[in-house]
This record gives sequence, structure tokens and C-alpha cells, in this order.
Amino acid sequence: MATPNKLPAWTIGAPIAAWVAFGIGLALPLSGWIITIMAIALAGAVFSAVHHAEVVAHKVGEPFGTLVLAIAVTVIEVALIVSVMLSAGPEKAGLARDTVFAAVMIICNGIVGLCLFVGALHHREQAFQAPGANAAMAVLVALLVLTMVLPNFTSTTPGPVLSPSQLAFSGAMSLVLYGCFVFVQTVRHRDYFLAEGTNDENEHAPPPPARVAAMSGGLLIVALIAVVALAKMLSPSVEAAVMNAGAPAAVVGVVIAALVLLPEGLAALRAAQTDRLQTSLNLALGSALASIGLTIPTVAAVFIAIGRPLELGLGPKEMVLLFLTVIVSSLTLGMGRTTILQGVVHLVIFAAYLFMTIVP
Repeated sequence: MATPNKLPAWTIGAPIAAWVAFGIGLALPLSGWIITIMAIALAGAVFSAVHHAEVVAHKVGEPFGTLVLAIAVTVIEVALIVSVMLSAGPEKAGLARDTVFAAVMIICNGIVGLCLFVGALHHREQAFQAPGANAAMAVLVALLVLTMVLPNFTSTTPGPVLSPSQLAFSGAMSLVLYGCFVFVQTVRHRDYFLAEGTNDENEHAPPPPARVAAMSGGLLIVALIAVVALAKMLSPSVEAAVMNAGAPAAVVGVVIAALVLLPEGLAALRAAQTDRLQTSLNLALGSALASIGLTIPTVAAVFIAIGRPLELGLGPKEMVLLFLTVIVSSLTLGMGRTTILQGVVHLVIFAAYLFMTIVP
């Protein structure tokens, strides 16, 4: 976290360096060393964006803080998905589904599992607000089934594709569910998402002044746009690397989701280490909800406007992993306390997902 009256120099320089790297990529052919420079600049811009989101979050307080970070990450994800899909042909019709599903598996099993495991190593047992976690899980399950399972069983068009009217309805319902959750989280039942205690001194540090928060807000936007621009330029190289390795096309979605979720995962992990599991879960579940509740409506609107099909329905193997994740997550979040066992279970499911994606 930044000091109250000053931003670290690297958080200001990283977005500028990202734009310089983008200019180099436009001016010169993409050789190996240029791709390396762009990748490093992209990583710096991502971490800078998350840092500025944390500064803004500290200014507005919880649970608004985790909401700011979740929406910031989702903006990156949506922009990457739309830009890659629009620049490609029909073969990318399932990229949004693959990326959102990857984000859900990374969050619900990878990030949550690692937070529970590391938190238990440091604190043996951790507590959180079960009503808030269960409310988030209920919305997440509804979003997942309505947007990624139901399309396989409709008859107006053969699955996994929805008709334009069905796609519009699915996008609208996603917005309704996500909007209602945000209202409950920030207004109606805000206390469900607040930790009862913390051992982290930064949690009680004075908020940054308005000038610093405003500067972070502007740099956040600059960094997010730089991330989208660089990722769009690097996406062909990522796809080529995946194809050369002989991996399935779904791995591209995993790479995109991992890229945008890495810094947020680190933020959640830091919170778990300082016995702030409530903040970790707010970050993780909020990102999962935003990934579906904002990504699907945006992508649906774009594809309805251009008249192209959008594949949303999951395959049988993915549905099995999804239902396993939902059942285990519901059990994990139902008691309000966790141990190392729950962390190991989620990490094993995540390992199974990664292995079955690479070796289908």
C-alpha cells in the first residue's frame, strides 16, 4: 500500500513504460526480444493497475474497496476477450466461455484454495462471515447455470449456441443478478461482508488524501488501457505458442484469465496471510461474480449487434468439474470457519482442471 501522501515511483512509471513498449511494438516487427519487453511492460502495468485500485479502495473503504478491484480486473478481462474475438473468425466463438470458465475455476479453486491453505499454515484456523459468502455463492451458482449450462439444453437453436433473444435475456438476467448482489454487498447488508477483526496494521492506516486517490484513479485508467493494448498485440504470439505446444485451444482462455487474475490473486493471498480471510473471499468471489455478471452481458451485446454466433454452453467434462466446484465451495463456505483441509481439496480440484484442460 502506498504511503498516505505519496505514490511509489514505480506505480507512475509502469503505465508510462507500458505505453512506450506498445509504441515500440507498433513501430518494429515483433521479434523475440520485443515480445519479451512488451510482456514485462504488460506485467508492470497490471501490477500498477491493481496498486492504484487498492489505493482507491482504501480511500472508499470496505466492501467498496474489493468491488473497485474486482471491476477493474473485469474491465481488463472484457476488453481482452472482445478484442481477440472481434479480430478473429468464427473459430473464436467459444473464447468468452473458455475464459470465463477458466476465471471461475482459477478463482474458486486456485485462489480460494491457496488462500485457505496459506492462511491455515499461518493461523491454523480462520473465520469469515458465512452469510455474505453464502449470498455470493448463491448468485454465482445461478449465473453459472443460466449462462454456461442452460445453453446446452435449449431447442430454439442447437447448443451450445443461444438464439439472439435468448442471449439478450441471459445477458439481462446476469446484470440483474450482479446488480442486486452489489446493492446487497454495499448498501442493504453491508455488514455481511465486513471482517469482525484483523491483525493487519494497513487495514487501520489512515486513508490517502483526495489528491492521491484522484491521481491513482487517473493512473488506473491509463494502466488498464495500456494492459488491453499490449495484451491485444501479444495475443497472436500467445495463441501461436499454445498451438506449437500442441495444447487445446481452451488453454488460450486459461492464459488470458490467469494473466488478469494474477495480481488480484496475490492481493487475496496477502490478506489471507494477515488473517483477513473475509477480504480474501470478498476479492475472490467478487471477481468471479463480476467475470460472469459483466463479461457475459457485454460480449452478448457485441455479438448480437454484429450478428455473429456466441458459444456459451460447456462440454460434459467441464460441467462435471463445474458441479464438483459448486458442491465443494458450498460446503467450504457454509460453516464460517476453514482449515488446511478445505484448501487442499480446492487445490486438488484446480490441479485436475489444469491437467484435464491440457490433456483432455
